[in-house]
Amino acid sequence: MTMDWIQLGPLKPVLAACVLPPVPFLVLAMFGAWRARAGRRSGTTIVFLACAGIWLSCCDAVADGLGSLLPERPPALTAGDRADLAARAARGESMAIVVLGGGLDQDAPEYGRGSPGALSLERIRYGAWLSRRTNIPLAVSGGTGWAGDRSTPEADVLGDIAAEEFQRAPRWREATSRDTHQNAVNTIALLAPQGVRELVVVTHAWHMPRALREFRTAAAAAAAGASGATPIAIRAAPMGTAPSERPILQWMPSGSGAMRVRTILREVLAASVMH
Repeated sequence: MTMDWIQLGPLKPVLAACVLPPVPFLVLAMFGAWRARAGRRSGTTIVFLACAGIWLSCCDAVADGLGSLLPERPPALTAGDRADLAARAARGESMAIVVLGGGLDQDAPEYGRGSPGALSLERIRYGAWLSRRTNIPLAVSGGTGWAGDRSTPEADVLGDIAAEEFQRAPRWREATSRDTHQNAVNTIALLAPQGVRELVVVTHAWHMPRALREFRTAAAAAAAGASGATPIAIRAAPMGTAPSERPILQWMPSGSGAMRVRTILREVLAASVMH
């Protein structure tokens, strides 16, 4: 990742909104309508192509195809993997399960506090479940994203949810990060001095490739700064797979399809910038 991209900070949500669907297709449709109004025959074709782009950008089948562009997509942990982690934890190996925040609804008056978004809730549920079955302590990472208002750190909301609703209180809360890069750097800085030697990172499968790169880079940098110490090991615990639908339904627009296309495209764009 280049320093210029990291320093974009608050501009990143704005830039992403401009280049991700449906904005480019809407702009294309308006351009085509303008050309058609001016009597240009190509205007109708442009409008048709823009509508086709909007349709396709809302399909699960397109999201699945785009997912193949993401590098290093590790499989979900198996029962054998979980048993191995539990055995190692029982032997006293110092590990932590780290759940990465995925968005927060700051204004949830029905709860009287912030509430985790759908992605965050899925992640903390799986992280708490995995922590109970392996007896590995839980950590949550997330402040407020660049589009947030800094009022409530996501780690505090997720930590409370884990303790109150999933009966698995996190041992650590990293509440200052604003993106995946800071998730990695700040979590490593928090856990490395406490002797944690391996992190099991929980996030969605489409986000995992970038999360792994960030955490491994941060772990290597922290080890180099500690006079060549052994870097903290990073292990993937991806979750959230594509919904199972009949093939024809995968080509029909849906809200879930639109969200998946946007999130996967964001990861593809982020990966291209980081390299």
